[in-house]
Amino acid sequence: MQTLYKINYTTRDRLLRAWEDAMESVRRLEVFSHETEEHEVKETFAACAELQAQTAAKLYELLRVRENG
Repeated sequence: MQTLYKINYTTRDRLLRAWEDAMESVRRLEVFSHETEEHEVKETFAACAELQAQTAAKLYELLRVRENG
């Protein structure tokens, strides 16, 4: 089967998608942290959310630099 339309993803597209995914992961992990009663699990979710937030910040910085030249 032939592909009639080819979609090309740019580096910006991939960075934006990765940043959005990381931000969603932060939100989800924070919710899990608040909904969990077990202290160890709650702390693990919170720590993972923090790590994902750091990742999201790095991705955002790469996007910002590319957007602003």
